[in-house]
Amino acid sequence: MNRRAVVLLSGGLDSATVLAVARDEGLECHALSLDYGQRHHAELDAARRVAARLGATAHRIMRLDMGVYGGSALTDASIAVPESPTQGIPVTYVPARNTIMLALALGWAEVLDADAIYIGVNALDYSGYPDCRPAFVEAFQALADLATKRALDGHPIHIKAPLIDLSKADIIRMGARLGVDYGLTVSCYQASESGLACGLCDSCRLRRQGFEQAGIPDPTRYLNRRIARPTMATNNPSPPTTTSPLETER
Repeated sequence: MNRRAVVLLSGGLDSATVLAVARDEGLECHALSLDYGQRHHAELDAARRVAARLGATAHRIMRLDMGVYGGSALTDASIAVPESPTQGIPVTYVPARNTIMLALALGWAEVLDADAIYIGVNALDYSGYPDCRPAFVEAFQALADLATKRALDGHPIHIKAPLIDLSKADIIRMGARLGVDYGLTVSCYQASESGLACGLCDSCRLRRQGFEQAGIPDPTRYLNRRIARPTMATNNPSPPTTTSPLETER
């Protein structure tokens, strides 16, 4: 039986690279995306494109509306997305998002009898989110080892974060070697429905900077190109999409 993995796929640059990494390691990849009421809903269309292009065995989109409690510029339309570098944890941080996504992936991984969960968190070129740090990944691994039947049976589900110590430029170089088409991805926090990037938010600046430092042409369509050199400090046919009562597609 093929080794299986659940890959968290947002539709952005990092998660697309992680899917390519898991595929390159010979795993049968089951992609999981979350429609959490995000402002940049275009990333879900990007996730579909990436899953199809990189040959995911299946791609599920689960809906869980985090806008019910808000608290983030990505889930509350009344909070503006910053268009200049900020200090501390930015308002684009979505409370507990990565914890929730990993928990959902863990459930599906148990059902699939998967060996691993892949997540594209990164601790170098990131926006200051607490759930992108190595300590967070290690803590969730400890939880998974305690909370799953598979682990108690001696077959733990491994939480893989292969990008955790890489710069954005290194991630882009890796993805390029693995055949990732970054023109399919959407990173912008306030992308238009067609995926047009604002060019001003944290995510656009980090993406632009990464391509510049990697020496690879940036295929992103930007609405605003005045950020030539970001200065933010670094702290095919679609695969089957299955739905359940908790899973819908818009």
